[in-house]
Amino acid sequence: MNLVAQLAVAAAETEHHGNIPAETVIFGIIAAVVFALLALVTFSYKNVANRHEAKAAAWAARHGKDGHGAGHGH
Repeated sequence: MNLVAQLAVAAAETEHHGNIPAETVIFGIIAAVVFALLALVTFSYKNVANRHEAKAAAWAARHGKDGHGAGHGH
């Protein structure tokens, strides 16, 4: 038996036939968990501007109607 045949026999003996879909389903589960956690983080910022309505009203009362320096880009 030559070297190539011996390598082919050795490779055939060590070949593993597993259940590939069952082994890779964990990646889908991990991805779903990561996306669910990211969705929870995104959802936690819902309605953030209205959480401190009393503070916003007090600031508006102190600074009048002009609101100089208020908001983005002013």
